[in-house]
Amino acid sequence: MELKFRLNGAERRLDIPPKLTLLDAIRDYAGLTGTKYGCGEGQCGACTVLLDGRAVKSCILPATSAQGREVTTVEGLAAGGRLHPVQQAFLDHSAFQCGFCTPGMITGAVALLSQNPSPSETEIRAGLQSHVCRCGTYPRIVEAVRAASLLKGAPRG
Repeated sequence: MELKFRLNGAERRLDIPPKLTLLDAIRDYAGLTGTKYGCGEGQCGACTVLLDGRAVKSCILPATSAQGREVTTVEGLAAGGRLHPVQQAFLDHSAFQCGFCTPGMITGAVALLSQNPSPSETEIRAGLQSHVCRCGTYPRIVEAVRAASLLKGAPRG
């Protein structure tokens, strides 16, 4: 079947099998490997992408859900040769260790900040509760999201 959608701002047409997940379409058919497969059950958040600006778990979402819609992956957040403010804040605050959860955390944080540009620490923690970081950098992740929220006028993706 043909999947027609926008991926990171560009029109895409992929010939995919029925019942393919959005994650597999992005990774295996579009060749974008920044989005990670973690648990395969929508629990860890490693596969988070933006679908029409909302954070979704792409490992449990049928690829057909993206038909005619906009999908943004971690690769699509940077613009004009510059990292998205959330991506930059993750670097500035060393908000990663193994890095496996980082793409999903970043896209989840972008969605959070688009809905709530000035969240409190409690709101950041609540907004990222469906993202699992197993290597202990969670406090730095919260710091990075807070720092990105303080950048006034920053593009939100």
